[in-house]
Amino acid sequence: MTTGQSARYRPTWDLALDPLMSCKLCLGDFPHEQMTTISQCQCVFCSLCLQQYVELLIKEGLETTISCPDSACPKQGHLLENEIECMVAAGSMQRYRRLQFEREVLLDPCRTWCPSSSCQAVCQLKEGEVALPQLVQCSVCRLEFCSACQASWHKGQACQDNMPIITFLPGETSSFYKSNDEDAPIKCCPKCKVYIERDEGCAQMMCKNCKHAFCWYCLESLDDDFLLIHYDKGPCRNKLGHSRASVIWHRTQCLSHAFLLSLSHSLSLVALDLSLSLSLSLSLSHATGSLFHSCSLSLSRWWGYLLASVCSYWWLLPSSS
Repeated sequence: MTTGQSARYRPTWDLALDPLMSCKLCLGDFPHEQMTTISQCQCVFCSLCLQQYVELLIKEGLETTISCPDSACPKQGHLLENEIECMVAAGSMQRYRRLQFEREVLLDPCRTWCPSSSCQAVCQLKEGEVALPQLVQCSVCRLEFCSACQASWHKGQACQDNMPIITFLPGETSSFYKSNDEDAPIKCCPKCKVYIERDEGCAQMMCKNCKHAFCWYCLESLDDDFLLIHYDKGPCRNKLGHSRASVIWHRTQCLSHAFLLSLSHSLSLVALDLSLSLSLSLSLSHATGSLFHSCSLSLSRWWGYLLASVCSYWWLLPSSS
């Protein structure tokens, strides 16, 4: 990673000679000393945007490998540890290293976490019996548990027989079920079965391991529910943990982005249609005299595209009921 860290004060005439560089995140133009280049892929961003991007990912704790912010990066690069350390505070870097260690333990078949929420020590498994459930005793709190299901050791009993009882309501399937204790502080991810602890906050959860989004109370999938309609009805109504005003603001932001994408797509089609129509009209205007008619037709198509975009936006808005 390279950052422009030259002299802070430079003559105005010297700055004027430097070409400005565009940031792919904020789309602003900045001089070289305010830009940062990722060494692995050579993508360039303004230092402030890249710093905020890295700090946000570390705060959310969803990624241990921080990839290039450009989704179309040809090399699919990622930031090295020394690059991350140069742009974040010491506390954020400590959290990042802890997340890396947790990921390493999760992927190591010979190590596992003690399931006790008050302990969370790393326990070693017997290498020759990793594929089979085995008795593990934590060296810190001396808790004995099963390596496969993380429950109390159940010698001679299958893990399925030792799992908590799950009751199904009429008409529900395995993707929508209620545990006997829906307010329990620790639950399993419904997709990868990794244990997740929640002490407070939003009921919309995302598993760090498999990135599956789900409702904490009923474990229903929220992967496709970006507007959080799930919390408008049913047993989880008004259980999201946010005020109605914040939910409306979230939905407005989502729909605004969708509208802008639709509008930009429509405008690109309009620009293409106008350029083709005008070029064709100019080439034939002397022979047919139809330049005005062709321009009118192109403008009518433009208004049609714009009207369709606006209608689609209002159709997606959530109803007040």
